[in-house]
Amino acid sequence: MNKKLWLHIALLLFGMLCFSQNVTLPVLQPTEIPIIQQDSLQIDDSQITPRHFDNLNDIYTGEDFIYERSVKSSGWWTRFKQWLSDFFRDLFNMKNQGQASKVTDTALKIAGVIIFLLVIYFIFKAVMNDEGSWVFGKSSDKNIIPVTDIENNIHITNFKSLIEEAEKNNNYRLAIRYYYLWLLKSLTENEIIEYDVEKTNSDYKNEITSKNIKEEFSYTSYLYNYIWYGEFNVDETQFNKAKHAFINFLKAIKA
Repeated sequence: MNKKLWLHIALLLFGMLCFSQNVTLPVLQPTEIPIIQQDSLQIDDSQITPRHFDNLNDIYTGEDFIYERSVKSSGWWTRFKQWLSDFFRDLFNMKNQGQASKVTDTALKIAGVIIFLLVIYFIFKAVMNDEGSWVFGKSSDKNIIPVTDIENNIHITNFKSLIEEAEKNNNYRLAIRYYYLWLLKSLTENEIIEYDVEKTNSDYKNEITSKNIKEEFSYTSYLYNYIWYGEFNVDETQFNKAKHAFINFLKAIKA
């Protein structure tokens, strides 16, 4: 038993000896001590003179010094947008202020487009006169009349009663208009012209073959354009002169 024990001890010592021969211990190198460079600090030991500023709030009170503005101090457009945003937020139960602001911006853009289109419409309407023609075109080649019930039915219209009513109301311009339509009706019934609401004075004039009738038509057309399209205030004396010319022409056509 002792022999085996000593044999084991011998083998253990031999193994330890072999292991120690294969292991190389690290060589410790001397550590280098880092050198810390220190910046030189200059100390200012000059004498400091304290300064005092009084009433700064009174000095810097202009608009250029207001960096934070409340809704009340903002312009009317900002206040209006804020009011509109609050209105939409309460109307649609929005909890997010940013979402309400987006809805407000979209609504304002749509409103701007609508207002722009309305302005264009009213400008166009102002440029156009009541008859549907340009106010700048006062020539005799503009359409005689707009398409209304009377113009479309001149053959069954009693112009005499219409003229009497217009004269009773001192509406001499309207009476001259009725006289002219009565004249076109008479020319059509006598197969001198072919009536069409889209035709102009020149169109009717070119259809007339008689020299005398053409001259009379040119004169009465001039009176009609001057009084009706010219939109002048016609007094009773001027009306009676134009009325006399129309009546004489109507009698000449029937003769």
